[in-house]
This record gives sequence, C-alpha cells and structure tokens, in this order.
Amino acid sequence: MALQWLSLVATIWLQSINGTNSNFPAYSSHLKKILSISQLQLNNLAFASDAGKLLGWVSGLAAAHLPLWLVLLIGSTLGLIGYGVQFLFLTNQIPSLSYWHVFALTVLAGNNICWINTVCYILAIQNFPLDRQIAVGLSTSYVGLSAKIYTNLVDVFAPNSPSKRAKFFLLLNSISPLMVCVLAAPLARDVNGGKSRVLAKGFFILFIITIITGLFAVITSLVSRFLLPPLVVVLGMFVLLLLPLLTPFSEKVREKMQQKCWLRVYDEGIAANININGAAKLGDEESGRSKKEDNLSGCCSGEENNIGAMLMLRRMEFWLYFFVYLFGATLGLVYLNNLGQIAESIGCSGTSSLVSLSSAFSFFGRLLPSLLDYFFSK
Repeated sequence: MALQWLSLVATIWLQSINGTNSNFPAYSSHLKKILSISQLQLNNLAFASDAGKLLGWVSGLAAAHLPLWLVLLIGSTLGLIGYGVQFLFLTNQIPSLSYWHVFALTVLAGNNICWINTVCYILAIQNFPLDRQIAVGLSTSYVGLSAKIYTNLVDVFAPNSPSKRAKFFLLLNSISPLMVCVLAAPLARDVNGGKSRVLAKGFFILFIITIITGLFAVITSLVSRFLLPPLVVVLGMFVLLLLPLLTPFSEKVREKMQQKCWLRVYDEGIAANININGAAKLGDEESGRSKKEDNLSGCCSGEENNIGAMLMLRRMEFWLYFFVYLFGATLGLVYLNNLGQIAESIGCSGTSSLVSLSSAFSFFGRLLPSLLDYFFSK
C-alpha cells in the first residue's frame, strides 16, 4: 500500500504545477504591449490555451498504447516547446514572432495539460479502484494552487519589473512541468497491489494536510505582502507539498512493524498455533471483506469501464458532464483570463495578488466535492 499512496503523492505534485494556463492574467498585459495587439486578440490568446484541450483525446489514445512515464514526458515536452519558444521571443533570443505563431504555440502549450491530467487520472483510478472518486478529486484540487505557486516564485525572483515577471512566468511554465514529470516518472505505473481496501485513515490525513495547505495559500495571499516575505511563503508552500509523503511513510512503517511481529512469533516457536487460529479469524474477516469489496469493485473492472465512443455518446451522464463543463467552467475561465485587464481598469496594480488569491480559493472550490464525497458516501 505504501507504493499506492506514493503514486497518489506523485499525482498531487504533478497537478500542483499543471495549471500553467491559470497564471496567464499575471503577465497578459505585458504580452499585449509587446505584441501590440488588441483586447480581442488577447482574449483569443486566452482561448487558444483552452482550445489546445480540444485535442486532449490524443493523450488518451497515447496512454492506451504507451507507458505512462513516456506520456508524461511527451506532455511536458509539448509545454517546454509551447512556452519555451515564447520565452525565447521575449528575451530576444529568436527573431520576432507573429501573432499567429504565438497563437499556435499557446494551443500547443494548452494541450500539454491534458497529457499530465490523463496520467494523473489513470494512476488514481488504477491504484485506488474503490476510492477512485476521492483520489481523483483530491489530486485534481491541487491544480487550483498552480497560479499561487508560480506567482510566489516570480515574486521572489522578479518582484517589481513587469518585463522580467512576464519572462519568468513563461520560463517557469516551460521548465517546471518537465522537471516534476521527470521526478514523478518512476512512480507513474500501476502498482498492482491487489484488491484495494477502504483507506479512510490515509485519506483523512491527506484531507487535513490539504485543508492546511489551502488555508496557508489564502492567508498568505491576503497578508503576505505586509507580514511575510515572498521567500518564506515559497518555502512554506514547498514544505506543505512535501507533507503528503507522511501517508506512504506511515504505511511503510506499519508494514515493517507487521512483518517484525510475525517474525517474532515464529521465532518463539508458537507460530503454528497462532497461524492456525489467526488464519481462521483472518479468513472470516477476509471473507466478509472480500464480499464487500466484490460488491464495491464490480463497477471497477476494466471491461465495464472500457466502453466504446458510440455507447458513451448514448449515455445521459456524458451529456450532463459535457454541458455542465461547457457552460459552467467557461464563466470562470472568462473571469480568470481577463483578471489582469479587470485589475487595470479599476486602477489596481496588484494583479499578481489577485491571481494568487483567486488560485487559493479555486483550490478550495475543487476540493469541496471530494470532501463531500468522502464524508457522505459512507
């Protein structure tokens, strides 16, 4: 089970840097000036990032035929190209790019998010089949922290200059996903830990850590400029992102302690009697639990999950999800993509603070469904 929890921690790390499009409003105004484009063209650039997700199905096909670690590296490479070329343009390392070149690069960079998302979903579903809704929701909530993390890093290295901030945002967007994907690639695999049991204690610990992380993000977004230097905020966020490792570590310790207890019993020469009685008791417990798991995992079999495209289109659930995502998420994206211009229109210079604050509350908004599912599904 320790490896299964470690894979979930890896998805948390991947998702925390996967929202590269969410920090667009923090540097969009400077990009607008450099490209000498209108507000409508700038809105189209924001749309281009989301348009890249229309080709997200390609990552699903790739994941069905390629190792997950390779899917991760392909996705992060797309982001490296999409944002990296724009960074080289802003730093005058390559000739001038036209508006449509930047548009195409933004589409490419937006598509890389789908590749990382696909791997994270597959890992959560395969390694936590009985708790897949909670695992997916918990890890996905960390996407809301991406803009907060990137903004804090930029505050450390480029606190004042708009030009340097725009360049550093693009640099982080290009290299951060690649670095984390290389780190998480060895964990991007199906652990094959057998039947999963209900892992209430482990998820409870992760929820506590996640809520603390969200509170830290909100509080530092409100008062960090007055009380805490940016470097302290970055270090605090880094420590909080490492805290989920407590769950696989405690699981590993528990497994080691159980092995030592069995060895001690065997060495004392009473293993036979204990094993007979214990096996009978354990057999009863496993029999009862296996029946429960069989009932719960009936819908988790690969045969029932792998449905064809035509059958999917005939299901009401698909169309409910489609229209809710189409009409619901769009409102939030329009607001976030224009946050920089909204701030400028009311004479507010703290665009980065607004982006950071909206990111922190987005984190809680994404986390809420998982919390409800955790407490009420029982």
